Amino acid sequence: MTRGTTATAPPETGGRVRLSPLLRLLVLTQLAFNIGFYAVLPFLADHLGQGIGMAGWLVGLVLGLRTFSQQGLFVVGGALADRYGIRPVVLAGCGLRIAGFGWLGYADATWSVLGAVLLIGFAAALFSPAVESEVVRQAVLWEESGGGPRTRVLALFTVAGQAGAFVGPLLGALLLGVDFRTACLAGAGVFVLVLAGHAWLLPQRVPGRARTRVRGGAKLLLRNRPFLALCCAYGAYLLAYNQFYLALPAEVERAAGSQAPLAWLFALSSLLVVTAQLPLTRWAGERLTLRRSMAAGLVLIGGGFAVVAAARPAGWTGTAGLLPAAAFVVLLTLGQMLVAPVARAWVPDLAQDGRLGLYTGALSSVSGLIVLAGSSVVGSLLDSGLPAAVPWLVLAAVPLAAVGLLPRRRPS
Repeated sequence: MTRGTTATAPPETGGRVRLSPLLRLLVLTQLAFNIGFYAVLPFLADHLGQGIGMAGWLVGLVLGLRTFSQQGLFVVGGALADRYGIRPVVLAGCGLRIAGFGWLGYADATWSVLGAVLLIGFAAALFSPAVESEVVRQAVLWEESGGGPRTRVLALFTVAGQAGAFVGPLLGALLLGVDFRTACLAGAGVFVLVLAGHAWLLPQRVPGRARTRVRGGAKLLLRNRPFLALCCAYGAYLLAYNQFYLALPAEVERAAGSQAPLAWLFALSSLLVVTAQLPLTRWAGERLTLRRSMAAGLVLIGGGFAVVAAARPAGWTGTAGLLPAAAFVVLLTLGQMLVAPVARAWVPDLAQDGRLGLYTGALSSVSGLIVLAGSSVVGSLLDSGLPAAVPWLVLAAVPLAAVGLLPRRRPS
């Protein structure tokens, strides 16, 4: 990747990561993005099924399309960030997210819901790869300056995102006391603030980030087998992680008779990341290679699904019925904490010079295609009337199979 020159973060001191002003802005950006996003998304499946009356397969398809329009089009946002810089791409994405959340709050027909969620997803496809690719680039520079493994910076970025994911569902649960529309409009309001802040603070040009022509990058990417293997493994992880919004709400509804505990389970996940992400990343960085760290995370995620599969035949309800769901959340979150920073940290070692935005976006685009293909299948499985454990066993097999997809080439 292109190293360039820019103001890098000072080395880590006293076990803490000290960030440059640009990195601080980008980390806070992730926090704000997720507050607005998670005030709405955890409650979308219930709104579509109970509020609008969509069938289970259609709910799964809508969620998959939302993920595809976001993750699947990250490659577009990443390429645009390489070509034009991160500022215009981030600002355009914020504007579209405001429009999408406003639209979703008033959508009550299938076509209207689809249009709103596609717009919400495409907005993130613009701003997220721009932000993430610059965080990755700054993390590599931070590592080269002697600050420590780049995964420490990326873990801090993850913590900020999960802090937003912790606050967002709690805010959304409070706003749902009014209605779903109010939650959507509040999410849009958060992005109005983000747009105003970035219009004021984000530099016109980031020092050291050269602008690269869009042409030619896709051919190089498609010939890069180790990178494509990483993309497929990450896509399997994302399909499993997406069950926070599809399989988990259905299980909570079955066990508790409502989705009231869902916000607390999301809060548990976010609290785990906020408190344990940095220590776990430090521990893994000292003992595990990137490949082994991702493999361990995928095995933990598979174990989370297996716990629910083992408990489902008993048909427990109430507090006892929620314990397998809580164990699933804990194991899935621990797996996420190992997989997500490492996957991002691996990308610069596999990307060509000047193409980091494209490759960062492609990592999410391939995974978005996998989620699109898998989400409607999962929705059908959950509604199929098969024995209760079968859908969860199928889901457990996905991350376990992904271990074999991980590239074996050691990063340079």
